[in-house]
Amino acid sequence: ARGPWRKNLVAVEGRDLSLDDIEHGILRKRWSEPRVHYAVNCASIGCPNLAREAWSGATLERMLDEGARAFVNHPRGVAITSAGVRASRIYSWFSEDFGTATQLREHWRSHARPTLLRGLDANERIAGYDYDWGLNDAA
Repeated sequence: ARGPWRKNLVAVEGRDLSLDDIEHGILRKRWSEPRVHYAVNCASIGCPNLAREAWSGATLERMLDEGARAFVNHPRGVAITSAGVRASRIYSWFSEDFGTATQLREHWRSHARPTLLRGLDANERIAGYDYDWGLNDAA
């Protein structure tokens, strides 16, 4: 596999775990929560931003909502084009987490700012999904 995702990097209670094990085998499996994709990702431009602070029980809900709101309202997440709605490929790759097209649109609407909300209301068609594997680097 390309990248570090399947390499065992940490041992927890005697079990070797990779980043894939943590994300897909624990977090996504245990919690039916699409916002996990805004918190745990591969740090490419096509993914949501990495948090600048560590999650804690006291901050997790706020940080999940902030991550969702930031990505959904950024053109890397959801963009309104003349052809319709274009979105990050994470929404198609992980459609089992985001649900049907109707549920996905409702997810976007629940985090959309007024400008995007108007665009979603005016564009029923999902024109496609994009992804940029370039590094989402911070200065």
